Amino acid sequence: MSDQSPASLIAAVQRLRAEIAKRIVGQDAVVDEILMALVAGGHALLVGVPGLAKTLMIKSLSDAMQLAFRRIQFTPDLVPSDITGTEILEESGGGARAFRFVQGPVFANIVLADEINRAPPRTQAALLEAMQEHHVTAAGTTMRLPEPFFVLATQNPIEQEGTYPLPEAQLDRFLFDIRVGYPTEADEIAILRTTTGTRGAPIEAVFTAEDALALQRLVRALPCSDVVLAYAAKLVRASRPQEPTAPSLVRQYVRWGAGPRAGQALILGAKASALLAGRAAVSPADIRRVVMPVLRHRILPNFAAEADGVSAEPIIEALLAHVAAPSSALSA
Repeated sequence: MSDQSPASLIAAVQRLRAEIAKRIVGQDAVVDEILMALVAGGHALLVGVPGLAKTLMIKSLSDAMQLAFRRIQFTPDLVPSDITGTEILEESGGGARAFRFVQGPVFANIVLADEINRAPPRTQAALLEAMQEHHVTAAGTTMRLPEPFFVLATQNPIEQEGTYPLPEAQLDRFLFDIRVGYPTEADEIAILRTTTGTRGAPIEAVFTAEDALALQRLVRALPCSDVVLAYAAKLVRASRPQEPTAPSLVRQYVRWGAGPRAGQALILGAKASALLAGRAAVSPADIRRVVMPVLRHRILPNFAAEADGVSAEPIIEALLAHVAAPSSALSA
């Protein structure tokens, strides 16, 4: 069994990041947020226009980990059994017949749900049960999914024809909503150089299931002061327009604010941020680092916001400016 000390586990994450960098140029913040979600034991939604290597990024992550990986291409005709599995009737040599359950692609450690919003609601509901409960119910039997279980979904924000928008309850199950932007000019030149020449070094599997589970336990055990907990709670509560602490932008443009699961995601994400940075305690800076991917899909702008072109991001920035962060000395 490999060394499970905190230092060795953090070193394993650094090796994992280096392997991903063999294939992915730039996008450091996106890779960091994916790794935070992984070690925090949560799922992540990647939103970006086509051609930004969202799928390649997830495939590179799986190649660098000794974990079972499955990709599901979501389409309008996808049914729940295509994900969870189905029963088939088998006949033995003696003529006896019996049903056997054939596991679907959700029975894996890393599941890539490509273009998740193209599947109908029933299929998304089947995935939601797997995401939330880490089990699948089929043919009257509940079956546990392998651990760790990590869903990475992608979504195209441009083309909305033939799509089924994810319900708020399902969006809330994603720990992070990660936005994948265009690369910088230097990164784009490097992408052109590396993808149009000879193939580079292959990715090696340097991270195991035991490493992932040990890191998830370590994240949970990381201390977080009452001051930092209160800061996270104040940020979440200030996102609700009916709260007296809400800033004016929230009162004007927010229909529904974030719920308690957002606070849990803030703390777990901040713990993961601190751990991957090699720190033994959570600081307010860690909360601020993850507040955007945690809250952007949990704050529902109203019609006035849509009319004025105000998205969740400037509302979250107003929250950060409105809610004073505790000093590092107090939160240590």
